[in-house]
Amino acid sequence: MPELPEVESVRLGLQAHVRGAKIVRALQFHPRALSSESIAPLASLDDCKITNVQRRGKFLWLVMDKKPLVLVAHLGMSGQFRIEDVGQARHPHCRARFRIKQGRRESFLSFHDQRTFGWLRVDELSKGIPSSISHIALDPFDEKFDRKMVIKKLQAKRTEIKRALLDQNLMSGVGNIYADEALWRARIHPRKMAEKLSEKELATLLTAVSRVMKSALKAGGTSFDDLYTNVNGETGYFENSLEVYGREDDECSRCGHLIKRIKFTNRSSHFCPHCQLRR
Repeated sequence: MPELPEVESVRLGLQAHVRGAKIVRALQFHPRALSSESIAPLASLDDCKITNVQRRGKFLWLVMDKKPLVLVAHLGMSGQFRIEDVGQARHPHCRARFRIKQGRRESFLSFHDQRTFGWLRVDELSKGIPSSISHIALDPFDEKFDRKMVIKKLQAKRTEIKRALLDQNLMSGVGNIYADEALWRARIHPRKMAEKLSEKELATLLTAVSRVMKSALKAGGTSFDDLYTNVNGETGYFENSLEVYGREDDECSRCGHLIKRIKFTNRSSHFCPHCQLRR
């Protein structure tokens, strides 16, 4: 599932291509493309102008000139936005399409989703945030992100630190990939209880979270296959810099011991048993 660096890469691409564009016509091709929580059909966005593209954590939204309407998007496992030429045949996995116009030039903004876990939603802004995601916490890239407050909340969690990192109501944007990578950088075992970590350890961990995601963003995100691409169809290359995620039985670059994978709820955690001791 795309995490903060991947979604931010998509946001930057959309900002460059569709900001200022007018939606001539919005079409839905799959029943699950539109969230059941949508307050209106996609066609309600016809004749709207896209004034901005914003993001919080793994969610992004297009701001319209007909305030307070916005189009919220969650990419799920395989959601993609693509800029396509008018006349280009509709892709088999295209779930929704927006004909947009900038000056005299027209193009398509298409939403592809092979696995159909992603969704679009027409929503309203409340204090600058779409109402349906107002419960989502700030992410480390947000200028209002409060490290000290997040550290205190982590210390109050009676759960494994990996689980706490994935709590989008505590800190958004971190998923399985960057949780594993940040924990490796901070030398913290994924199953260590959050409440047993010191303030210094948690500060080191949050720094690791920010740094690994900034590095991933510079590389365009992590792409293991073509299910994640930016708006131009290009894949990210941070996969080449991953230290533990997806590297089971490879040697740890720091100590030479073998990377291990353990089951974690419905997913896995990758870590170095030598560098990340569970004390």
